[in-house]
Amino acid sequence: MRAAITVLPGDGIGPEVVREALRVLAAVAEKWRHTFSIGEALIGGAAIDQTGTALPPETLATAREADAVLLGAVGGPKWDDPRAKVRPEQGLLAVRKGLGLYANLRPVKVNEKLLHASPLRPEVLAGVDVLVVRELTGGIYFGDKLRDGDRASDMCVYTVAEVERIVRIAAGIARGRRKKLCSVDKANVLETSRLWREVTVRVCQQEFPDVALSHMLVDACAMQLIRKPADFDVIVTENMFGDILTDEASMLTGSMGMLPSASLGEGKRGLYEPIHGSAPDIAGKGIANPYATILSAALLLRHSLGLEAEAAAVEAAVSSAIDAGVLTADLVAGGGKPVSTTAAGDAVLSALAGGARAALPSAARPPVGPARQGSTVLLGFRGSLEPCRCFVRRSPSPLPARSPRRRRRRPGPGCSGTSRTRPDSVPLIAPTIRGSARAARSMQSDFPPSDPSRAVAESVNEGERDGN
Repeated sequence: MRAAITVLPGDGIGPEVVREALRVLAAVAEKWRHTFSIGEALIGGAAIDQTGTALPPETLATAREADAVLLGAVGGPKWDDPRAKVRPEQGLLAVRKGLGLYANLRPVKVNEKLLHASPLRPEVLAGVDVLVVRELTGGIYFGDKLRDGDRASDMCVYTVAEVERIVRIAAGIARGRRKKLCSVDKANVLETSRLWREVTVRVCQQEFPDVALSHMLVDACAMQLIRKPADFDVIVTENMFGDILTDEASMLTGSMGMLPSASLGEGKRGLYEPIHGSAPDIAGKGIANPYATILSAALLLRHSLGLEAEAAAVEAAVSSAIDAGVLTADLVAGGGKPVSTTAAGDAVLSALAGGARAALPSAARPPVGPARQGSTVLLGFRGSLEPCRCFVRRSPSPLPARSPRRRRRRPGPGCSGTSRTRPDSVPLIAPTIRGSARAARSMQSDFPPSDPSRAVAESVNEGERDGN
């Protein structure tokens, strides 16, 4: 398979954790003989510094042309002035809106090896497997905002259509799991929540009678997530409530560095990112937890590329690394020795390869950050984990189509000069995107176009049936 993936490293630890996810995607490309075209672009604070806007038009255009988007994190104290007209978070909201991504899936699973990292008792965490479906493009985050002297307001608006589509996705997912759906609102106070509840009841009664629907006020849900988290199966809620509740739920797993997310719309293109922030206090130290970003890459493989086996293998590799005690500072028990971001990535790669091959050498690590608008790297392999000559194209224009005639290429450093891959594979792994790497012929993604007829819930349930 050939697919185009736009990478938005962002700010803080974003480039560091995205780098590890790209190493894993590169290993997937090698093991299953895929070719992923990786285009890097600006967002957030990095984009503000270089272009004056949090989401340059070129970034959105590149994302729209891709089969999937992988994002790191945005924000930092440098851009935190509340009086600023342009803020990094505006880029995140704009790319979600611009891609039409209205359903945010945040799975919360507890690994037994991480029970020590959670502030809750182990018996409370037994059997926790929750999926939060958050509406992503409505509500107070996107409503009209007003600042007038000593008065400010934020409008919270929802339409019937917006509630219907997110409830259908959540109920469809619940139907493939334990058939339990909890709708979270604040119907005792907010008119938008009363509309939300009315629409949810109607949709579930008419279209999902086999799904057990319950309702919970958001403050009660916050309490129950700590008191009896295993009681939940699928939670559906509005934008701000979902944002807050999933940050709370991350503590069930031990760290925000363990929660991935997928933002989906009508087609197969999605935006994948860890739920954590940019953590500027540890940026550049090489100690950030990359597991949530790697798990986000697994969601990318599953939902946008339809590669269920590869996604399941990546998730299993992360679990294996954790089971082996490869824990970053946010996960390690008192007195334990934390590993670096790269070491965590190495452990996932080793598990993904079945322990038969060493992790990717440092020279072969895919490039990330600071992002350069329009940079593109192809990930693929010559049948060896040694780094080959890299092919880099720095252009915001679409990648040219590959010539049908196969060209003979000279081997790069570390290559044997012979290829054990199929003729249509590309012998690539990029050691760097900066410096004097030569631009060479690259290829345009020929991944099949999005199929809007395939429901988001079906792709989710496929993974759930396979135990992921």
